Amino acid sequence: MNVLVLLAGILFLLMSLIGGKKGVRSFIAIFLNFGVIIVTLFFMNVPDINSVILTLAACVVISCINLFFINEVNKKTKTAFLSTIITTVILVIFITFITDKAMIQGFGEEETEEMGMYSFYIGIDFVKIAVSVIIMSTIGAITDAAMAISSPMREMYYHHPTISRKELFSFGLSIGRDILGTSTNTLFFAFFGAYLALLIWFKDLSYSIGEIVNSKIFSSEMITICCAAIGVTAVIPVTSWITAYFLVKNKENAKEL
Repeated sequence: MNVLVLLAGILFLLMSLIGGKKGVRSFIAIFLNFGVIIVTLFFMNVPDINSVILTLAACVVISCINLFFINEVNKKTKTAFLSTIITTVILVIFITFITDKAMIQGFGEEETEEMGMYSFYIGIDFVKIAVSVIIMSTIGAITDAAMAISSPMREMYYHHPTISRKELFSFGLSIGRDILGTSTNTLFFAFFGAYLALLIWFKDLSYSIGEIVNSKIFSSEMITICCAAIGVTAVIPVTSWITAYFLVKNKENAKEL
């Protein structure tokens, strides 16, 4: 516990010194997001509640915290928020289909020994739980990518107010291409770094490459990585179009007035 407090103190000090007020808000946002996740987990244990709808509601709250609480309410955070929600809804439909077809819900055969003492009749749809896990794993990356595109597009429009909608959209896509490679690789190493012990476990079980690839645990992690990368990729054109549309629309409305 003392180590956790020490690390939290060091993190707060660094974020305060480097990020100023926004760094302090970012530090507070970590605990707010953690609180949202804990509350979501409690409600997921209620069989009558749709876990996918609950996760979408949690993603809306998390997006509001990460965008509006940290960066305040302005044009760039509004467009980033709208882009995040649209992309997340599209991704939910896609993930629901993929999860059902891939049959990655539930537990793998490697976990049967540990789970053997528990009852599996808990009244919860594991397909929806799998969808919720993937969505919750991708919301942070989607929000980050949306903000990374919306902010420089707003600055470009501010310094070049005569820019056309098409040029502004192309500028957003150009930024998206620059961050796409690093964002997808960050997701890849974040997931695999967290599940490095899983690969060691497979080695101890003397699994072949084919058995590893076809394992439910490994497949679920790879699908999560791919879905997260798809979400980050999809949010780039969505954010670019929405930001370009609203910025230029405001200029056109001002001219009409």
